[in-house]
Amino acid sequence: MAGDLLARLAAEPRLAAILLDVDGTLAPIVEQPDEARVPEETRHELARLASRYALVACVSGRPGAEVERLVGVPGVAVVGEHGLELAPEASRWADRIADFATGVDWPAERKPLSVSFHFRRADDEAAARAYLTRVEAAARAENLVPRWGRMVLEVRPPVEADKGTAVAALVGRAGVRRALYAGDDTTDVDAFAALDGLDLGVKVAVGSAEAPPALVAVADLVVEGTDGMLELLRKL
Repeated sequence: MAGDLLARLAAEPRLAAILLDVDGTLAPIVEQPDEARVPEETRHELARLASRYALVACVSGRPGAEVERLVGVPGVAVVGEHGLELAPEASRWADRIADFATGVDWPAERKPLSVSFHFRRADDEAAARAYLTRVEAAARAENLVPRWGRMVLEVRPPVEADKGTAVAALVGRAGVRRALYAGDDTTDVDAFAALDGLDLGVKVAVGSAEAPPALVAVADLVVEGTDGMLELLRKL
């Protein structure tokens, strides 16, 4: 069944879009976000797909400029910060987000429109989660939007923007009714939902020991890690 979905998508690539998360999907997860790399073999496949499909895009939690440097493939569109970059009202919250991050006693990955508190390198994961749970409550008290991901707590502005709105916008602009989305984390469930109204939507979960059950449960296809994702790209 999954193979049939891929074959249908690949049969008419000019009518379809390929939409991809980056960290954990194209680039292996690493302890420090700035150490992440998209393998050269994967970049080669992205370039090939960009020449075949109506749209190839990366939808990431990283800022868009950072994604462009990380992926580095001409012709691949980029939307960063989980779709916030497509929401003009998000910029009005930038100072509030920055001020909130300053008040948190934890290393922060500061972005233009949001902030992330990673705890993959924490000596005591339980203690880290307990502290960041208090940060989560503080963010809600300030009308901000906290969200947990793979060993990270993200704090975002309260605007209607996520990977689902980003995928919907990209697909709409490309004028296609067929699309594949692949991701590995909780925020990618929103992107999956954006495919539901299409003529053909293929939902790919990138599996790992940290993959959220909610993502795997709604996927059409599960691949194992970034190596499995690379093999799938080669079939498109």
